[in-house]
Amino acid sequence: MLQSKQEERGRRFKLALRAGIPILLLFGLLFYRVLLSKESTEITPETGLLLAASIFISIYFIYFLLEEDPKETLLDQLTQGFNEQAFIKNYHSAKPKSLAIFIIRNLDTINENYGSKNTNTLLYSTVHRLHGYFKEHNLDSPLIGRRFGAEFLIAIDKPKEEFKKILETFTKEYSTINGIELDYGFAIAEDGQKDIDKTITLLKDQIICNTNTKNNTSETCRQSDIKDAEGLSKLEKSIVQAVEYANFQLSFRPLLNTKTNHIDMYEISAKLYTEEGGGILPRVYLPIINRLGLGREYDFALLKHIIDLLPLINQEISFTFNLSPFSLRDSDFKDRFFDYLKQSGIEAHRLVIQLYERKTHHNLSGYLATLKDIRSKGIRICIDNFGSSNASMEYMKHFKFDMVQFDRDYVTNLDDKTSYSMLESLTRMSNDLHIQTVAKWVDKEDQKQKLKALGINYLQGFGIAKPMPESVLINKENNEIR
Repeated sequence: MLQSKQEERGRRFKLALRAGIPILLLFGLLFYRVLLSKESTEITPETGLLLAASIFISIYFIYFLLEEDPKETLLDQLTQGFNEQAFIKNYHSAKPKSLAIFIIRNLDTINENYGSKNTNTLLYSTVHRLHGYFKEHNLDSPLIGRRFGAEFLIAIDKPKEEFKKILETFTKEYSTINGIELDYGFAIAEDGQKDIDKTITLLKDQIICNTNTKNNTSETCRQSDIKDAEGLSKLEKSIVQAVEYANFQLSFRPLLNTKTNHIDMYEISAKLYTEEGGGILPRVYLPIINRLGLGREYDFALLKHIIDLLPLINQEISFTFNLSPFSLRDSDFKDRFFDYLKQSGIEAHRLVIQLYERKTHHNLSGYLATLKDIRSKGIRICIDNFGSSNASMEYMKHFKFDMVQFDRDYVTNLDDKTSYSMLESLTRMSNDLHIQTVAKWVDKEDQKQKLKALGINYLQGFGIAKPMPESVLINKENNEIR
């Protein structure tokens, strides 16, 4: 039996005793008054007091059972493990050696394909499989709690490395539960007693970091492999400082205009630069920035840096770059953006904002009004990874974009007839709507020729030109006359 259920049974037994004592007292008083007292049963002050006490005790009993019992429950009702509050309380009491966050990363996909009922059953089964697995490894009192969704907290009285081996083995043996394939992620810390909330948050960041670098391990992620959450805490501080001082390390990827055969646009990729870790990739720092509520400050600092750079280079050059849709939907951010753009005096069409969203925004009309407001200033808007989700096509129905960048799979699979036909159709549709098209990941000459034949407007990749740092771009494009 789960430790959480054992403790819940004990709690309910104590609760029954606490609730039963007033009732026993009530019956004792009534028994004494009616059967043992020799006085008459006429209404007296003493009798009135007894009746008032009986009413009070009855009301207390009803309130206690109806109100206090649900509030004090230790269980997560879905999985029957501890809820987060009860887990943390038990964690501080038991003081186990290691704490882990354990996540089913593909929960959204599971929910979409199997439905909420099967998903809920899966979460219940996962907790009980974990508990049984720990028992097999002679761990009699593992703490298992659910935060929300498919995020679980686990604590055992074993060192981190031993705990890690146990979880690694579990994820391999139970890669499928109830016929559903699972994608797990976990992170472990030792000695999280001082600030468990921060430890949990940092562990969550480490899972995100490891997920994003699963197939391409980042030096930054290796450095942030935490023993007691200290490593990632230092990384967090350095990221905050880098945003504050706008320490960007920008790379500029040339886009070839297939009509003029000249490069007149650059796509910007950004890193944050820190003295401790060098250049930190967006997949590492963006989750931390967003969690700390610094997303808008980061976007504005990047935007300001780009606007300040444009007067230093040939006025025919444009920049395309990503901004968060959450920042663009924020009225204060837009006001700051437009004010700074006006003060700079640059031509707004030299800015091309890339948008990439997997799902259509719930307030589509409001979001489209925001995009129209941005375009009204002369700023161009591009959909990134076009054709990879239903959201991009849904936006296309309601808003005329200036540019689309095709999803990588279309460009790298030109030999596949289906992919080629789909790209051909998307290109034709875009040209009919007078929307410029961009194909990235162009590495070979035959790709280049096929994409040109399709009528795509811009090409980017190592087959076109290599990315360059900011200093090289300024030297190359400063006052250059074509």
